Amino acid sequence: MRILVVGLNHKIADVEVREKLAFSGEKLEEGLARFRELAEIQEAIILSTCNRVELYANVTDTTKASESVKTFLSEFHAINRNSLENSLYIYDDVTAVKHVFRVASSLDSMVVGEPQILGQLKDAYELALSKKTTGILLNKLMKKAISVAKRVRTETHIAENAVSISFAAVELARKIFTDLSRKVCMLVGAGEMAELAARHLVNNGIQDVLVANRTYERACDLSKEFNGRPVKFDEFISEMARTDIVICSTGSPTYVVTKNQMQKVMKERKQKQVFLIDISVPRNLDPGINELENVYLYNIDDLQGVVDSNMFERQKEAEKAERIVAEEIETFLKWQASLDSVPTIRALRDKAEEMKREEVEKLIHKLPSLGDREKEAIEYMAAALMNKLMHPPTAALKEGGDDKASLVALIRRLYGINGEDKE
Repeated sequence: MRILVVGLNHKIADVEVREKLAFSGEKLEEGLARFRELAEIQEAIILSTCNRVELYANVTDTTKASESVKTFLSEFHAINRNSLENSLYIYDDVTAVKHVFRVASSLDSMVVGEPQILGQLKDAYELALSKKTTGILLNKLMKKAISVAKRVRTETHIAENAVSISFAAVELARKIFTDLSRKVCMLVGAGEMAELAARHLVNNGIQDVLVANRTYERACDLSKEFNGRPVKFDEFISEMARTDIVICSTGSPTYVVTKNQMQKVMKERKQKQVFLIDISVPRNLDPGINELENVYLYNIDDLQGVVDSNMFERQKEAEKAERIVAEEIETFLKWQASLDSVPTIRALRDKAEEMKREEVEKLIHKLPSLGDREKEAIEYMAAALMNKLMHPPTAALKEGGDDKASLVALIRRLYGINGEDKE
């Protein structure tokens, strides 16, 4: 039993190629069924996301299986096989296990440490389980990959530093206001990045959202998405007196809030802390505002600085995660190696149990006067002796090594397993 991974990701294939090879909706279920039906495939899982398409399989011959998978992808997606070749990577055995563990732990993601990939891998596995396309090897691989990812999250800080502008805004807000649940947020303008930052703030506890936009209808539409309240653009400065977090992105060529205006706002707020995020280019909030007491103003460059610093920290944590992955690969490979010995170990134990039973029955038959206690003692001694005799070959089979195949064949011959003559 060998593990095979055939796929492509954002590193080697552009979005147009990834779109052509994507499995989604009913196409995923159909593709999984046809993938599993390939003669060379014993178990199958398909992982398909916006950044990667990967097929995981349990095979006996990786060369034949990889060729079969390439043909399947070409025919299923109606893509020329030759053009497909350059966009695919193929991993088997150790490299395949390492790749799956790194994917689950988000070490292979576009943004290292992002949490979505683990959920996507779980979904892919659950679908395969429901369609009965997995077995002992891929089940163990997936469960181990999930546990490795959880260990990485527990033992490192790989996911704790924001690496997007919108997440960085949330991270800063949480440093200024420990509890966001009672804070009021206002969007001034409806730029995409500002909207995304607001969504992250809502996901982190903000319940009260105001939206001010030059087009009032747009403010009404967007405020509904946040269960918030629209504000007329010429009234947003007065609303700032009751707002704790302001995200500004209007596209205005000049400042929409000056230092003097902010001074009046702070006086009305009785100097309560306020967090201002200026994502606009050119800037919409007067930089002099940052000189005011209890006012925290960050622009796009400030946020990018936070992102760059956090990215560096994530890379350091990724090094720790790679060491965890390496440890877990070794554990998995030892388990996988033991699979080849399981049938022999089971047959060996059955053979020993059969021999023990025959000899005990012969002895008891020859000694009809034995009582129950004596019979139990004979049974106990025979079982103990059998276990001691079986321990060395069983341990050797479990440990394995480069000569495992020879060892399995030798033990089967010595003990007459599968009809072979032990003589």
